[in-house]
Amino acid sequence: MPASAPPFDQLDRLELPVLAQHLGLVEEIEQYLAGLPAPARLPLLPLPAPPPVEPGCDGGPYGSARQPWNFGYPLPRRTLLDRAVGRPARPVAVTVAGHLRLTSRYLAEAGWIQGAMWDAVGRVCLLGAQTAVLAHGYGTAYTVRRARVQVMEVLHATGRPTASPDLWNDRPGRRQAEVHALLQRAEARAESLGI
Repeated sequence: MPASAPPFDQLDRLELPVLAQHLGLVEEIEQYLAGLPAPARLPLLPLPAPPPVEPGCDGGPYGSARQPWNFGYPLPRRTLLDRAVGRPARPVAVTVAGHLRLTSRYLAEAGWIQGAMWDAVGRVCLLGAQTAVLAHGYGTAYTVRRARVQVMEVLHATGRPTASPDLWNDRPGRRQAEVHALLQRAEARAESLGI
């Protein structure tokens, strides 16, 4: 039978383990645990391999969700004055590197073609992707021109001189992966220049 509790004025002088022993709690808990059935042993099964992460997905610990091409950038918003005057929203300010990143993302989502800016399905060429990013309200025409200069600089620096990125895009045998690699190198160059 557990002993009665000590007077409350003495509780501050007793340590917690001594108090638990004094009240008989330790024996009571030990008896309770001894009466429980033993836990069942389950065989350990190997965990399945995680599914591959698709391009454009975040691939976090709780799965992956497809991200839109403009993920991480705010949507262009019309102000009250824009609505009153009936004009479109001001473009979202993006750096040259940001424009090149968005261009690659848009190209990956819409699909890539050669020989035309876009087709009926919505696929775009390099210039078509840059135009679409601009048309969606990201950056200005000046940003696009500066981005095209960075693309040309990378083409010339890597020994692929051409009159324009569009001619390079439309060359027979070109692959979409090459276009993305070019955009990534141009983005890295623009970031290194701080633009």
